[in-house]
Amino acid sequence: MTKTTAERLATNLVGRQAAINRELARNGVRFGIYKDGEYHDRLFPYDPIPRVIDSEGFDRLEAGLRQRVNALNAFLRDVYSDKRIVHDGVVPEEFVYSSPGYLPQVNGVTPPAGIYAHIAGEDLVQGEDGRWWVLEDNLRIPSGASYPLFVRDIERHADPRLFRDHDIRDNRDYPRLLRKTMDFVSTQGMAVVLSPGRLNSAFFEHAYLAEKTGATLAFPEDLEVMGNKVYLRDYAGRHHRVGVVYRRLSDEFLDPFAFRADSLIGVPGILAAYRAGNVAIVNAPGNGVADDKGIYYFVPKMIEYYLHEGPILQNAPTYLPFFEKDRREVLARLDELVIKDVSEAGGYGVVFGSSLSAERRTELAARIEAEPRRFIAQEVIHFRDIDVVDPTTGETSPRKCDLRAFVLTGKHTHVWYSGLTRYSSVPGQMIVNSSQGGGFKDTWVLAPAGGPARDAAPGTTPGSLVTPRPHALSLVTPSKADNLYWLGRYTERVYTTLVFSTPYYDRMMDAGADAFRPLARALDLPEDFDDLDGFVYRLLYDENEPNSVRSSVTAAFNNATVLRPELGTRLLQYLELAAANIDDAAARASSAADLFDRRDITDDLLAFWGGIENSPADPAFKALLLLSKYVERIDLYTRFSLPADLLDAPLRKLASYSTSLAAAPLPDCIAAGLRQLSVDLAARGYAEAEGRLCEMLANPGV
Repeated sequence: MTKTTAERLATNLVGRQAAINRELARNGVRFGIYKDGEYHDRLFPYDPIPRVIDSEGFDRLEAGLRQRVNALNAFLRDVYSDKRIVHDGVVPEEFVYSSPGYLPQVNGVTPPAGIYAHIAGEDLVQGEDGRWWVLEDNLRIPSGASYPLFVRDIERHADPRLFRDHDIRDNRDYPRLLRKTMDFVSTQGMAVVLSPGRLNSAFFEHAYLAEKTGATLAFPEDLEVMGNKVYLRDYAGRHHRVGVVYRRLSDEFLDPFAFRADSLIGVPGILAAYRAGNVAIVNAPGNGVADDKGIYYFVPKMIEYYLHEGPILQNAPTYLPFFEKDRREVLARLDELVIKDVSEAGGYGVVFGSSLSAERRTELAARIEAEPRRFIAQEVIHFRDIDVVDPTTGETSPRKCDLRAFVLTGKHTHVWYSGLTRYSSVPGQMIVNSSQGGGFKDTWVLAPAGGPARDAAPGTTPGSLVTPRPHALSLVTPSKADNLYWLGRYTERVYTTLVFSTPYYDRMMDAGADAFRPLARALDLPEDFDDLDGFVYRLLYDENEPNSVRSSVTAAFNNATVLRPELGTRLLQYLELAAANIDDAAARASSAADLFDRRDITDDLLAFWGGIENSPADPAFKALLLLSKYVERIDLYTRFSLPADLLDAPLRKLASYSTSLAAAPLPDCIAAGLRQLSVDLAARGYAEAEGRLCEMLANPGV
């Protein structure tokens, strides 16, 4: 299939843009941005017109990327050991030791298998003549692979014939390649994806890749270093040896003992374990020296120096003001070049000289004179536009796009048959970074004529395609046990409140506001309301009211996103649907058209709980979630002063789930919840129920 044919076929997806975006929203595909010092969680904008790369063109790109990353790994091995490239005068020592990415703390340390850049994100643009130019090497924590990986799956379902009948290379191999890379360098123990937390802009990717690779998603407080070894601490206080950490936090925050002492998201002592060779860190600490924008200038020389080959891919024509000759060129042509501050990232610190006033160019020239090492300058590359569809009008307009290609290095170096194509949010704008509000496209790589279009990796069985790897309860950490407990309670809170609120409102709507104050008191809602409509809105939809149904849906989803690897993306969809439905209901509340939306929410939760029962998750894991659910149900039933006989079924459920956990201790949060419930039952006059609960609490496991 030719590239032109593929581009024509790709238009089939344009009519499905709304459906695909709904699926992305349903699955929580997000990339947050920071604006004006505040974090804004948002869906990552998707455009249905993919970038299409022909087979022959990609083969050359693949060879160039493999060559470049191999040279960069050789540079990192050298610069943290013998420093031959510095001694031989190929790279000035000022560009190594003054780089903020150079870490003396890892000098002399060789990581497991000698690999530094396990995952490289290479940013490229394609010129009007078809040539590819490398703009940046990202060797620290490059993000973005999960988005084309995820959206391709949706595209395949949106138009199965398109991918069945045409030779587009399969991109689903990324998780297997990533896990192979992690396993190759692992020292001894389990694989962990280390995330700084749910509010990180790329948290969706952290959780999704943990799910797809079978690694354990962990947070800094879940890891502990003892005897220069790294362990994951589960909710019962047991320790599990960690052999490889795919970290998604920056070097400076990684270990407060070695770097920033004020870091609250690091793992104290992890660098000592790494230096001792007892854990692999993916990517290696200190890689920032190789993706420094100043060092970028020397990568073609590295290829010649280490590999004795000419570079297949070219840098954008670059000048270093550090060298006097280049500095004169830059200052003379400041209005023609792109100036980049090497201390910035994410598209920040990039200035097009042509956009500056004469006064600002003078100021920039003075800064370059004062700090020449801090800047590089590049020729403006007029790279190809790709059409983007306006989701409102359906009209297309050209936008600037780059490509982040992913290169994984383990036993071998692999270039992924896909990539993240990012487009600018503003027509004509040259900055396309996701962190500045840009969107993304899928990247289609065409198969060679008559060649295989799909990955033929051995070992794939039908069962492995539909059954995720179950995570043992023993790997549930204290923080995840809290998430599990509150997920159970919040989902039940939403369900029971919705089920009881409508008939209660119907029965008492003529009785006046006073009749509703007991209900407000039972649900810990403010009682200072004057009208029933205001009370109902506060109960159901007020997102600023922490005890409203809407707030509970949000809290349930937030707890569930952390548990994506254990629950699976499919189950998480139901909570995303519930969140979308509560938003729709809130928007239609004034017209009283929200009843069916509320019914949809309860159906979403029933589907979620049914999916839990049928999932391959560890039985004890499921029992903890459902036990928490019934703690909340009993609490609400007694708050509503329901007849005691209605407590029989949930109490039997509690007994059943607690019995199934006899061999495993309960997490502290759930045990504390049961004890508090016992106290509340006695205070509310449910003596028999309190007695039955006390019998359960007498179980040694509880």
